[in-house]
Amino acid sequence: MRTIVVCIRSHSYYSHIGIFMLKEEAKKRAEKLRTLINHERYLYHVVNELSLSPDALDALKKELFDLETQYPDLVTADSPTQRVAGKPLKGFKKVQHTVRMLSFNDAFSEEDMHNWLKKVENFLNQSISNFSFDPELRTEGQFPISKLIEPLFYCELKLDGLAISLRYEHGVFVQGATRGDGFVGEDVTQNLKTIEAIPLRLLEKEEIVKNLKLEKLDHIAEQCIHNFPDTLEVRGEVFLGTEQFERLNKELERSGEKTYANPRNLAVGSLRQLDPAITRERNLDSFAYDLVTDLGQRMHEEEHRILRAFGFTTNPHNEHVQDLDEVFLFHKKWTTKREKLPYEIDGLVVILNDNALFDRAGVVGKAPRAAIAYKFSPKEATTKVLEIKIQVGRTGVLTPVAVMEPVRVGGITITHATLHNDDEIKRLGLKIGDTVVVSRAGDVIPQITKVLRELRAGGEKEFHMPKKCPVCGSGLFKEEVYYRCTNKECYASRRERLYHFVSRKAFDMRGLGSKLLDKFLDEGLIVDAADLFTLKKEDLEILERLGEKSAENIIRAIQAKKEIMLTRFLYALGILHVGEETARLLATQIIAKIKNQNAKIKIEDVLHIMQNFLFEELQQIPDIGPKVAQSIYDWFHDQKNIQFLKKLESVGVVILDTKYQIPNTKLKGKSFVLTGSLESMSREEAKEKIRALGGEISESVSKKTSYVVVGNDPGSKAEKAKQLGVPTLSEGEFVVMIT
Repeated sequence: MRTIVVCIRSHSYYSHIGIFMLKEEAKKRAEKLRTLINHERYLYHVVNELSLSPDALDALKKELFDLETQYPDLVTADSPTQRVAGKPLKGFKKVQHTVRMLSFNDAFSEEDMHNWLKKVENFLNQSISNFSFDPELRTEGQFPISKLIEPLFYCELKLDGLAISLRYEHGVFVQGATRGDGFVGEDVTQNLKTIEAIPLRLLEKEEIVKNLKLEKLDHIAEQCIHNFPDTLEVRGEVFLGTEQFERLNKELERSGEKTYANPRNLAVGSLRQLDPAITRERNLDSFAYDLVTDLGQRMHEEEHRILRAFGFTTNPHNEHVQDLDEVFLFHKKWTTKREKLPYEIDGLVVILNDNALFDRAGVVGKAPRAAIAYKFSPKEATTKVLEIKIQVGRTGVLTPVAVMEPVRVGGITITHATLHNDDEIKRLGLKIGDTVVVSRAGDVIPQITKVLRELRAGGEKEFHMPKKCPVCGSGLFKEEVYYRCTNKECYASRRERLYHFVSRKAFDMRGLGSKLLDKFLDEGLIVDAADLFTLKKEDLEILERLGEKSAENIIRAIQAKKEIMLTRFLYALGILHVGEETARLLATQIIAKIKNQNAKIKIEDVLHIMQNFLFEELQQIPDIGPKVAQSIYDWFHDQKNIQFLKKLESVGVVILDTKYQIPNTKLKGKSFVLTGSLESMSREEAKEKIRALGGEISESVSKKTSYVVVGNDPGSKAEKAKQLGVPTLSEGEFVVMIT
């Protein structure tokens, strides 16, 4: 009799039908289950396919677990059930690496990369920038240059994780270790077994050979046919996906535990858990990137293809490139696309592709000479504050600005950072001479986020706001957190208003930079922006470094801007608290009140309409509150501003009426807030597309906001949207919406 029928309830298929399998049958079934489950793991993590649904796969795993529970001696080291690998450990054993695990030196610029390659060439005593090497022509210690037959470099995305070493014996995973000091690491085998991307057993020899041939690695396939390795050692990276990172941090926060600053720290903490069950809950991931065992590989790129053939997960975005120019293009590509990845990367690893050449270059310190980590420009850096200057803006507000030692952040060299106001300086506890952390996320204006008080030497100085305007000497008054010059005709304010008037979003007078405008003011050629339209070529030719041709171009650029759209015109006036969106709202109201609809609008008509607006009426315009309404009302009732508008009309400035006819009202009634940088379009283009479809733009998130469009490196607006329950759109979702 081969089976015993019983009545029990279980999720296992065989238990469910009331049959306990005999051991021999159970053994065969378990072997088949292990093979199928491991094959599905290979399909999912290596081939990026899945022939079974996750639910079906879970059912198979449960069946295998039940069989191994029934017959514990059927459990094998490579069984998928052993990904939860036993009891908690008391500590980690030390592991001596058979081959030293190295780290990489860093490069941050194209200049750094050129210098690195030059050093490699100097060490090898030959130029390799435009050549690779024919393996068949190698002789020991000599590398004759021949035609280019292989890519010079192999570029890997540099994951922000931790390096591991994996050892397999007779196809079974037997030991995994951390890098440690490069010579000795910690045995974290049980924890590594919980990571699905790491195979517990290699593919069968026949399948590996087949895969190698598909990868066009016939010489490696032949090697494996005749001398299949008993031991295989592989290096790779363990990391935590950004989605898992956010999930785990939220769980830690809810339970009152300390959260982690970044995915790498959480990945390290997860892999060093003494209880593998905790590690398994963290859902770590892994990529293999280096083959220590010699299977006849000649190029580093081949190692990735071999690893895939054996059943390891490799990063599909890694590429070979021919030269440094292609390295730079690859770096630029992932600088912009990195935020779309489901994990964090902090740069590239650039490796000399030829293994023999790589080995010949050797090691310097703890790093291979022929490989380097080409980092992305940091979002944060440290530097020293040399002094704090005061900048007087177009509205008379005094803004403290930190002058710093040059530092490269977010792809540009930073020397100045706004400190906003005196309260911000006090909040930071900033002194002149302090070492500070500077950040620049999402291409925003650089800002100081932290003062490193621990690095003070004792010579740092307190900063005090001035008692008088540093430009005109007039008194100051404090309005909320800002200090403002009492002199409305302060030279600095006048200058800033002029800069604003000609800026891209206003009259857009190309070629009129701040230095040239300063010259016009200093030479007495103009008093205000209206005077720009009265300038003649002869007025400019007398200025230093301005010849006849340049003078003609400048005059032509100015005169071409006498006609302007109403929104731009209102924005150009520099009214306190009136930005692009408020200017657009006002323009809509003005056009609605114009009785005689013509192609052009007189400035006097705009003035008349704005002066007839009651303060209460202005507040009823959407998104215009009391503070903004008061500013608008005051501006159009100020005699100096009225004279300025009349002067603009007298010099021939005319407003064009777009009538604000919106042919497509797809987004009518919906308001959008943009945060972060977009790849497929600029933020200005995105705003124009929203407006063209009848939507509205807001600069702040509220419960009335319809959507927040989240680009790369979003700011606090994305977080506020979550807090308020406002829907967010990725760039892809936004593009679909406006298409």
